[in-house]
Amino acid sequence: MLHIKKEDQVLVTGGRDSGKTGRVLRVFPVKSQAIVEGINLFKRHTRPNPQRNIKGGIVEKEGPIHLSNLKVICRECGTAARVGFELLTDGRKVRVCRKCKGTIDK
Repeated sequence: MLHIKKEDQVLVTGGRDSGKTGRVLRVFPVKSQAIVEGINLFKRHTRPNPQRNIKGGIVEKEGPIHLSNLKVICRECGTAARVGFELLTDGRKVRVCRKCKGTIDK
């Protein structure tokens, strides 16, 4: 089970965007990478396509970043903490903040 899921708020700990925060848009578990909103931007030249209503020009897109360079921001304590896992009494496995012991999953 991954420690990062879609829609999580994360802090970037490595790379040129180190220290920035953003929301996870997509996760690629096989490659251990994720796309984070506003992080690891690159410019891409696109051709106009009137059928899809796409204008041509230079577009900035988010590139994937490795999961080892991301930390989940805890909803309860508000800090970027390590993630652990716990089994609840009803049998669900949830992610837990290692600092405040609060659950990260809804």
